[in-house]
Amino acid sequence: MITKVTGTVVTLGGGNLTLAVGAFEYEVLIPEFTRRHLQEKIGKEISLHTIEYLEGNPMQGRLTPRLVGFLSAIEREFFEMFCQVDGVGVKKALRAMVRPVQEVAQLIENQDPKGLSGLPGVGPATAERIIAKLRRKVPKFALLVARDGPVAADVERDVVSEAFEVLRALGHSEAESHRLLDQAIARKKKYKDVEALLHSVYEQRQS
Repeated sequence: MITKVTGTVVTLGGGNLTLAVGAFEYEVLIPEFTRRHLQEKIGKEISLHTIEYLEGNPMQGRLTPRLVGFLSAIEREFFEMFCQVDGVGVKKALRAMVRPVQEVAQLIENQDPKGLSGLPGVGPATAERIIAKLRRKVPKFALLVARDGPVAADVERDVVSEAFEVLRALGHSEAESHRLLDQAIARKKKYKDVEALLHSVYEQRQS
């Protein structure tokens, strides 16, 4: 099992990156909160803590090995635990993790189904299952210190996540939503709420 990979970031997309390791290039799937920390790392060497899984239908003999990467072992540990909830799994967990691990863990610890339901692909029933299964296991994750990254300190992470969901609801693709938010954040302005961030997004589209 591949548990850690060190290499140079070649490309970075909405939900994956290509990592050059010696003579090989690996596609690594990443959740949104990890992608934000890596958007300035193209061409630079990084290390990712990884899990492997097989994607496909074993009955049809079509199984493709996949790697999922995280910047720390504890983030990987939380993701594996999150995937074990009935009705979640790797694909849904990857889509849902738009907020940092400590924020998701706090929602679970606080038994906040409404907050969890705000994560992409997590409905009310799934949120209740997540709380029931994980609420006693998350305290150490909820105490994690937020990692400094390219998301400007003036932009609250939950504001970015909510703005992303609004853009998706308005019909923008995931890739386009990521791109628009990254451009707005790069302008280093202060965004006190979702409305201010979205105003900046559409202002730059018209310029």
